[in-house]
Amino acid sequence: MVDPREPHGETELYVTQSDEMACNELVDVVTEYLEGSLRADDRRRLEAHLDECTYCVQYVDQFRVTIAATGALTVESIAPERRAAVLDAFRGWRDRDV
Repeated sequence: MVDPREPHGETELYVTQSDEMACNELVDVVTEYLEGSLRADDRRRLEAHLDECTYCVQYVDQFRVTIAATGALTVESIAPERRAAVLDAFRGWRDRDV
Protein backbone atom coordinates (compact mmCIF):
# COMPACT_ATOMS: atom_id res chain seq x y z
CA MET A 1 0.00 0.00 0.00
CA VAL A 2 1.23 3.46 -0.83
CA ASP A 3 2.02 5.42 2.33
CA PRO A 4 1.74 9.13 1.56
CA ARG A 5 3.34 9.91 4.93
CA GLU A 6 6.66 8.83 3.45
CA PRO A 7 8.56 11.58 1.61
CA HIS A 8 8.09 11.03 -2.10
CA GLY A 9 10.22 13.55 -3.91
CA GLU A 10 7.51 16.16 -4.20
CA THR A 11 8.26 17.88 -0.92
CA GLU A 12 6.29 20.96 -1.89
CA LEU A 13 3.20 18.75 -1.77
CA TYR A 14 4.24 16.87 1.34
CA VAL A 15 4.17 20.00 3.49
CA THR A 16 2.07 22.73 1.95
CA GLN A 17 0.76 26.16 2.90
CA SER A 18 -0.96 26.34 6.27
CA ASP A 19 -4.49 26.39 4.79
CA GLU A 20 -3.78 23.37 2.60
CA MET A 21 -3.84 19.77 3.72
CA ALA A 22 -0.55 17.87 3.98
CA CYS A 23 -0.20 14.15 3.24
CA ASN A 24 0.12 13.33 6.95
CA GLU A 25 -3.14 15.07 7.72
CA LEU A 26 -4.93 13.30 4.87
CA VAL A 27 -3.85 9.95 6.31
CA ASP A 28 -5.38 10.94 9.64
CA VAL A 29 -8.79 11.85 8.16
CA VAL A 30 -9.20 9.47 5.20
CA THR A 31 -11.72 7.29 7.06
CA GLU A 32 -13.95 10.24 7.88
CA TYR A 33 -13.66 11.41 4.26
CA LEU A 34 -14.75 8.06 2.86
CA GLU A 35 -17.57 7.74 5.41
CA GLY A 36 -18.84 11.22 4.52
CA SER A 37 -18.40 12.53 8.04
CA LEU A 38 -15.49 14.91 7.38
CA ARG A 39 -16.30 18.58 7.98
CA ALA A 40 -17.03 20.50 4.77
CA ASP A 41 -13.97 22.78 5.05
CA ASP A 42 -11.67 19.81 5.65
CA ARG A 43 -13.30 17.93 2.75
CA ARG A 44 -12.53 20.86 0.43
CA ARG A 45 -8.92 20.95 1.66
CA LEU A 46 -8.56 17.18 1.20
CA GLU A 47 -10.03 17.24 -2.30
CA ALA A 48 -7.77 20.17 -3.25
CA HIS A 49 -4.81 18.13 -2.02
CA LEU A 50 -5.95 15.14 -4.11
CA ASP A 51 -5.97 17.41 -7.16
CA GLU A 52 -2.23 17.91 -6.66
CA CYS A 53 -0.89 14.71 -5.07
CA THR A 54 -0.95 11.46 -7.05
CA TYR A 55 0.43 9.54 -4.06
CA CYS A 56 -2.56 10.44 -1.92
CA VAL A 57 -4.93 9.67 -4.80
CA GLN A 58 -3.46 6.16 -4.88
CA TYR A 59 -3.76 5.89 -1.11
CA VAL A 60 -7.45 6.87 -1.11
CA ASP A 61 -8.13 4.56 -4.07
CA GLN A 62 -6.51 1.66 -2.18
CA PHE A 63 -8.81 2.36 0.75
CA ARG A 64 -11.83 2.30 -1.56
CA VAL A 65 -10.76 -1.04 -3.04
CA THR A 66 -10.22 -2.51 0.43
CA ILE A 67 -13.62 -1.29 1.60
CA ALA A 68 -15.29 -2.74 -1.50
CA ALA A 69 -13.52 -6.08 -1.02
CA THR A 70 -14.32 -6.38 2.67
CA GLY A 71 -17.72 -4.72 2.59
CA ALA A 72 -19.35 -8.01 1.62
CA LEU A 73 -18.05 -9.75 4.74
CA THR A 74 -20.53 -10.59 7.43
CA VAL A 75 -19.89 -12.04 10.87
CA GLU A 76 -21.63 -15.20 9.72
CA SER A 77 -19.33 -15.58 6.68
CA ILE A 78 -16.20 -15.72 8.84
CA ALA A 79 -15.28 -19.07 10.36
CA PRO A 80 -15.55 -18.88 14.17
CA GLU A 81 -11.91 -19.88 14.69
CA ARG A 82 -10.72 -17.19 12.21
CA ARG A 83 -12.90 -14.57 13.89
CA ALA A 84 -11.48 -15.52 17.30
CA ALA A 85 -7.92 -15.30 15.94
CA VAL A 86 -8.51 -11.82 14.52
CA LEU A 87 -10.13 -10.59 17.72
CA ASP A 88 -7.22 -11.99 19.77
CA ALA A 89 -4.72 -10.26 17.49
CA PHE A 90 -6.33 -6.87 18.07
CA ARG A 91 -7.29 -7.26 21.71
CA GLY A 92 -5.47 -4.62 23.72
CA TRP A 93 -3.88 -2.93 20.67
CA ARG A 94 -4.37 0.52 22.15
CA ASP A 95 -2.35 -0.43 25.21
CA ARG A 96 0.64 -1.68 23.23
CA ASP A 97 3.81 0.28 22.77
CA VAL A 98 4.48 0.85 19.09
